[in-house]
Amino acid sequence: MPETSPARRRLVDLALWLLLSVPVLLRSDPNDGGSWLHVAAGVTVLGGCVAVSRRWPLLPLAVTCAASLPASLELFTPSYSLALVAFGYLAGRRQDHTRGSLWLFGGVAAVGLLLTRLTGTSLGPWFTLLLALALAIVAPWLVGRYVRQYDRLVRSGWELADRMEREQAAVADRERLRERSRIAGDMHDSLGHDLALIAVRAGVLEVDPGLGPEQQRAAGELRRAAAEATERLRDVVGVLREEGAGAPTAPADETVGDLVDRARASGLDVTLSGEAHSGEAHSGVVPELPGMAGRALHRVVQEGLTNAAKHAPGAAVTVEVRETGERVTVRVVSGPGAGSGPPASGGSGLVGLDERVRLAGGTLTHGPVRGGGFALTAVLPRRAPAAVPAAPTSARELDRARRRVRKDLVRAIWIPLALLAALAVLTAGVAVWSQSRSYLEPDNYARLLVGQAYAELVEDLPDHALERLPAGLSPEPGGVDECRYYRATVFAERPVYRLCFAAGRLVSRDELG
Repeated sequence: MPETSPARRRLVDLALWLLLSVPVLLRSDPNDGGSWLHVAAGVTVLGGCVAVSRRWPLLPLAVTCAASLPASLELFTPSYSLALVAFGYLAGRRQDHTRGSLWLFGGVAAVGLLLTRLTGTSLGPWFTLLLALALAIVAPWLVGRYVRQYDRLVRSGWELADRMEREQAAVADRERLRERSRIAGDMHDSLGHDLALIAVRAGVLEVDPGLGPEQQRAAGELRRAAAEATERLRDVVGVLREEGAGAPTAPADETVGDLVDRARASGLDVTLSGEAHSGEAHSGVVPELPGMAGRALHRVVQEGLTNAAKHAPGAAVTVEVRETGERVTVRVVSGPGAGSGPPASGGSGLVGLDERVRLAGGTLTHGPVRGGGFALTAVLPRRAPAAVPAAPTSARELDRARRRVRKDLVRAIWIPLALLAALAVLTAGVAVWSQSRSYLEPDNYARLLVGQAYAELVEDLPDHALERLPAGLSPEPGGVDECRYYRATVFAERPVYRLCFAAGRLVSRDELG
């Protein structure tokens, strides 16, 4: 419920107390059977109930029911009926849980039934009590529950809207950082590969016999500087990379064949082979893959060539791309050479590459091969799986709140209807049962003879005679001590059997229509 100031709450409670006191004040007229003592007691009790209704919502409802039952077994009294409706609504509006309310409703019904039996009255007042309980207490309570859930939904909506505004700003900042991380990843992938190729060219110049010692020494320094620049670039990009960030989205704008040709022109001994659906090998033929799978294929070949140039200079490299059905397998194998083996720089490039292949729906394996050398293998699908965006947490919370409100609204409709239907069925059943106890079967009536003693015919009579007689019956004959009336049918009021007795004997019997 929305927060209000203490002064406003006191004004609302005062207005509620004055409103509920009006029916009690009307009882001050002596012609209505009231008294000023009853008025003072009622107004005081209502004031105390209003005062504690915010802290203990069920207590005022229980007190009002306790004050109403002694005055009327039907629970509906002119003085406190409005209080029952108001406190029933407030209990549903202010109470967190429903179990206490359900126990109170059942207790009121049970106490009403107990008082009915103790006072020896019929079940009619108790059925009226159940009807008053359903309409004057349970129905307002359900309305209060619905209003409470609706307020909670509205409050949740505003809170979620405010949270989403804050999250949008945070998401914008996060996206900017993520884009910087992607740019850093692309810079590492492209510049690192180019620096590795520069180191390969410098290595070729370093051993070229056509150059003098100074030129060879300069080429060696260039090769070492390119290798150191590559390592520094890896360290810097490792700091800039966001942990758990997705793979860069824009690879180098070249095919796998162009990438291999550029590496070969730089002095790297690399061979490219491809295999089509038919299983025939074709030199230089590489299947083209769309989307993320194509970018992942390019990066696998680039990473394999870069690692071969850095860690196994002078070794022969084989790039094999094989297409089988909906899968494409790319394998980059570097032969044994100086320093051949797994990357010694921590393998951060392979970690990022594994994530990129995984996002494309494939798998990546790497490790040494027999006879020396290192192999990098990736299996990629021709079509990358479509990512299914997860529903935002705020949307799920709002949807749950809507479902709770709809559920409470349905309860507010069907529970009173179910109570009324159950009450109607119960009333009809008890009415039929009561009528059957005063039903005299026609065969038994035919066996009754005028002049018989009551003790002789009591076995043929029902347990109870009619308490309320139908209107318009003929007057009883004179000179009789007592006349008893019984139903001739179970459901209809007429006809009835009239049996009149005098001095303990049956003196007349009549069927009255």
